Amino acid sequence: MSAILLDIPDQIESRRLILRSPMPGDGPAVHSGVVATLEQLRAWPASMPWAQAEPSVEASETFCRQGRVDYLARKNLPMLLFLKEGGHFIGASGLHAIHWKHKQAEIGYWCHRAWQGQGLIGEAVKAVSDFALTRLQFRRLSCLPDTLNLDSRRVAERAGFQLEGILRNERIAPDGSMRDTALYALTN
Repeated sequence: MSAILLDIPDQIESRRLILRSPMPGDGPAVHSGVVATLEQLRAWPASMPWAQAEPSVEASETFCRQGRVDYLARKNLPMLLFLKEGGHFIGASGLHAIHWKHKQAEIGYWCHRAWQGQGLIGEAVKAVSDFALTRLQFRRLSCLPDTLNLDSRRVAERAGFQLEGILRNERIAPDGSMRDTALYALTN
């Protein structure tokens, strides 16, 4: 079956979060969250090259609209994270580098600076992982944080991902330096 024919809900929920496909009009909230967290995101230039320059509201809206198109086309499944209580935008996660034939994908995530340290991103990663392994019947998810990004590595480990190895000199940062990547996986 073609991936375009798969019935995939536009949103899933966890205990405290609504995780949903980006929609037109989400750009200002995403922009605000990225700008507030830019300093922290820039610490990982090889794994988050999109955060090296401050985006415009228009660029953030473009990201949301393209994310919606990709979600509908089943190319990638980006998800924006909102608190159930109050509806605040708290970050993003989702599945990318999807290989439908092999039933595998990569998971990515980041958390708005104002909402860090509350276990929300871990909750989101667990929800997206469960969704991928159960609803989509994926057999493998991988997570590829920079080896020095200990917070991101802890999120992966708490969500049940296992370290499979270190990919040495796997990425090139914008300054030309080589960066190592930790390869985590969760299998079904």
